[in-house]
Amino acid sequence: MRVLGIDPGLTRCGLGVVDGTPGRPPTLVAVGVARTPAELDTARRLVRIEQAVEEWVVAHQPDAVAVERVFAQHNVQTVMGTAQAAGVAMLVAARLGIPVALHTPSEVKAAITGSGRADKAQVGLMVTRILQLSEPPKPADAADALALAICHVWRGGGTARVDAALQLAAAQSRRQQQAFAAKVQQARTGVSRPPQTAPVTRPVTQLRKKP
Repeated sequence: MRVLGIDPGLTRCGLGVVDGTPGRPPTLVAVGVARTPAELDTARRLVRIEQAVEEWVVAHQPDAVAVERVFAQHNVQTVMGTAQAAGVAMLVAARLGIPVALHTPSEVKAAITGSGRADKAQVGLMVTRILQLSEPPKPADAADALALAICHVWRGGGTARVDAALQLAAAQSRRQQQAFAAKVQQARTGVSRPPQTAPVTRPVTQLRKKP
């Protein structure tokens, strides 16, 4: 399974690709950061992020894209830019027909380090060990993107199977409900009755008296 992890941001958008399967150490495919200059307006910066994400998707052909779920912060301007970049990444993946998964920061930290409260240095150190790198990826956005990809490889497979099973069960339930509703409707409006026929009239014969 190949996963593209994306740590969204307007100034720096981390990108990391790994190959792996649940229960086994993943391998590094590529890692990098897409940067946009602060002097550009937000719309043009988002266009550059879109172009970068699309280039990575086309180049590496991931089976899934994992994006960090954005939470509210005290700095509203920062969180808005991060959310906008995340939305662009999700749009690119969806447009190219690639499944998108969202993972919370605490979920990623717990998957990588065993603690949902780990700091960026701990995450970078564990990413280095898991991928058997010579040094931690820099900047931290790149390490975070790899952590997202690793988290999805280890946890996303099971989640995807559960989601698929739930969707199948929901579809079967809808079909059963529709079939039942059709039977009820037929019972209300289409009750079969025997056809009404005109009464059979027999000729009346008059008896004649003997002379």
